[in-house]
Amino acid sequence: MLARLVDTGTVPGAAAVLARRGRVHVESVGHLAHDGPGAGAAMTAESVVRIASMTKPVVAACAMTLVEDGTLRLDDPVGDLLPELAEPRVLVRPDGPLDDTVPAHRPITLRDLLTFTLGTGMVPAEPGTVPIADALDGLGEPALDEWVARLGRLPLVHQPGERWMYDTGADVTGALVARATGRTFGEALRERVLDPLGMADTGFSVPPESRSRFATAYGRGEGTDGRPVVADTPEDGEWSTPPAFEGGGGGLVSTGADFLAFASALLAGGTHEGTRILSRPSVTLMTSDHLTPEQKAVSGFWPGYFATTGWGFGTGIVTRRTEIGPSVGSYGWNGLWGTAWYTDPSEDLVAVLLLQRAHLGSPGTPLRQDFWTAVYQALED
Repeated sequence: MLARLVDTGTVPGAAAVLARRGRVHVESVGHLAHDGPGAGAAMTAESVVRIASMTKPVVAACAMTLVEDGTLRLDDPVGDLLPELAEPRVLVRPDGPLDDTVPAHRPITLRDLLTFTLGTGMVPAEPGTVPIADALDGLGEPALDEWVARLGRLPLVHQPGERWMYDTGADVTGALVARATGRTFGEALRERVLDPLGMADTGFSVPPESRSRFATAYGRGEGTDGRPVVADTPEDGEWSTPPAFEGGGGGLVSTGADFLAFASALLAGGTHEGTRILSRPSVTLMTSDHLTPEQKAVSGFWPGYFATTGWGFGTGIVTRRTEIGPSVGSYGWNGLWGTAWYTDPSEDLVAVLLLQRAHLGSPGTPLRQDFWTAVYQALED
């Protein structure tokens, strides 16, 4: 399946990392780029890729370490540390003017951030048609303190707890972690999650000595020559220097080996090589469905989205099996650039897909279905 992607020119290279019952299997084909230096470098489990929204569960795990040591509580108002969000206003109508608001019924909590029920998030709309969508798109990517200040000047789209709204909660979680620890978000993430798991290649930028392993990213479309259009390059692209905005929603790069360490620690109930990173109850909270039927009925990427899935803390949760793929109770997520991950506790299975082309592995796409079909039809017991 991976070879077909490379042979057709869809991507220059792809890799899959699978782990089951103590055994790790890697399939990799192709190279880091169609052209340039990366065209001669093989795609492997050690290749550095942009994991985009697969950042979200890593951020949630970091927040849970702060809950465990008593620095944060799940149901405390985030306004205690983020006063910019202490007294939110809420739009009367989601598509209405920004100054037509009412007070929020209750404060925003850390639980709201982790479950994406804080009342704001991604608002799909054509530019110029929905004021709050334009305002959220205009937040930019300044340093986290300035970003939170800008967000705090905008109203919420819905009341806290009313519905699931994608993405923004993870970025706010990063800002909360920074305030709670007195560190930059990147420093806190490294100290509490990345270093304990040995995830040396995971971070918000790629140092010069690692760029020979960094894959080129390609956009969704194709150029006049029929080849994918380059969207980001290793040497002078977005991840070549440390960013001002350390985005919890999608800013990390990682490798298959690094992400396997993270996923395996969750599967092991929070331990890695004999060291406890998270408590087993924290892992259970992260990987359980927290959305109510009422929230699911009015939320999702499309109507009926939550008929087969739920949401934990930074992770999607399989609630009904309708394909050859992850069992009920499996958890994971995918990324904008084609990365994907699920852990299936009932099968003792971790599967990670690595490639770098925008939207190729998004929910509902043929590649996503083909990948999970390929993984699960290979089970031999």
